[in-house]
Amino acid sequence: MDSKDRRLYLAVVACALIPHLPALWNGFAMDDLYIIAFNPLVHGVQGVWGAFVAPYWPPDLGGQMYRPLPLASFALDWAIVGGHPALFHATNLLWHAGVAVAVAALARRFVEPTAALVAGLIFAVHPVHVEAIANVIGLGELMAAAGVCLAVYAAVVRQHVVWSGLALLLGLLSKENAVVAPGLIVWAWIVGISRPTQRRMIEFAASWVVIAGAYLAVRGIVLHPYARLHAIAPVFLGESAFAGRLTAVAALADVVRLLVAPLTLRVDYSPAERTLVRSLLDGRFALGLVCLALWAGLLFLAWRKGRRCEAFGLGWIAIAFLPVSNVLFSTGVLLAERTLYLPSVGLALAAGATLARLPASRLRAVIAVLVLAGGIRSALRVPVWHDDFAVTQSILEDSPDSYRGPARMAVLYQSHRQPARALGALREAMNIYDRDPTLFIAGADAALTLGQSRLADSLLMRAEQLCYRCPGSLRTQALAARSRGDSAVADSLLARIR
Repeated sequence: MDSKDRRLYLAVVACALIPHLPALWNGFAMDDLYIIAFNPLVHGVQGVWGAFVAPYWPPDLGGQMYRPLPLASFALDWAIVGGHPALFHATNLLWHAGVAVAVAALARRFVEPTAALVAGLIFAVHPVHVEAIANVIGLGELMAAAGVCLAVYAAVVRQHVVWSGLALLLGLLSKENAVVAPGLIVWAWIVGISRPTQRRMIEFAASWVVIAGAYLAVRGIVLHPYARLHAIAPVFLGESAFAGRLTAVAALADVVRLLVAPLTLRVDYSPAERTLVRSLLDGRFALGLVCLALWAGLLFLAWRKGRRCEAFGLGWIAIAFLPVSNVLFSTGVLLAERTLYLPSVGLALAAGATLARLPASRLRAVIAVLVLAGGIRSALRVPVWHDDFAVTQSILEDSPDSYRGPARMAVLYQSHRQPARALGALREAMNIYDRDPTLFIAGADAALTLGQSRLADSLLMRAEQLCYRCPGSLRTQALAARSRGDSAVADSLLARIR
């Protein structure tokens, strides 16, 4: 590595770290509480290896997903500093800096140094990344993105089957979305960035089959004892697959906005902040189609003009986003900003190659504006993830139409022994959206705490009309009740499962 490249990577690291330094003062928020703070698995060094034979979500909460590497990292951090969150956040910052360097290094092999610097800086300060960086459990997104970038680099630049396979395994053991790495490598071959021999292509394909088979076998063995809970975003509950696909296409307008102009950021995109699209004539669906057509048009122009890096970056966005887009199948969220972390690598590659064609003086001005604007927006967004209360406040302010705001306020009221206020907040949430069974189960918890067993029964009956017995949700609510000392309420909720 020469001195010019060293300065390039140091600039990228600085821009990746500085805007996000306030995260070091953040605590645990939202899913951090269940996966880290309340999870005994990660509260000791034995969790470093125990993570490989355990589900990502604690068994009491359903035992879903297999992501051992983030869990192992949490256990190691806990063994070093106990429950103090600063080291957990520092780990996220370092992983983000590493991914930003990987993006710049990847671009450096496709285009000249200026374009690589631009790509790395854009990725480093992009505000849509804040959720993945400032919320501790976002570590899975960061590690998976690192694995994918390294897998692509090893395959496309080095044509090294073993190292690429190991990087792919790193990604898969961090989060399932790393499965896109082979698709990105094949896309690089298609656009002509890399042209390995046919024999080497077969070797890569064989390695992917072996890795996928081993991963799925181990994952199946570890998760086999636990109940399979089909997680689906609330907006899709009880709706047709056709309406789900229309809604997914409509959400592409949000995706484009968040990638290109992330001025408004939201923790939550739930009903009625975002509602279902049922008709082809709905304007939201038309807007989503326009965004899709715009992307396709840019890809066609890049391909026609032989701009391989831009074409590769645009294709990266689509390939990386497809598994979480809800276009092929419905997932647990309609849209989450953390899921755009990996797709934004493609944006950075395409934008870096495009902007580098500007005259030097204009390029410096544009990059200065982008880095300052992105860095300031990111720094201002980081404190939203300070703790559970801050996150809830942001939902109420940024997504006032979402039922999640009052629902999360109810959780806070219950944790502070205010069941009457919790029940009131839940009724407000039900008035906004009445198809999420967890609202009625949480309401039953509050009603039982108040001694209103008849009301609790009616709420549980309403929940069971939406999900058969709702075992996962009942276990989650029972755990919350037990953690605040209401063992009798917890037992009543668990008895409902039986």
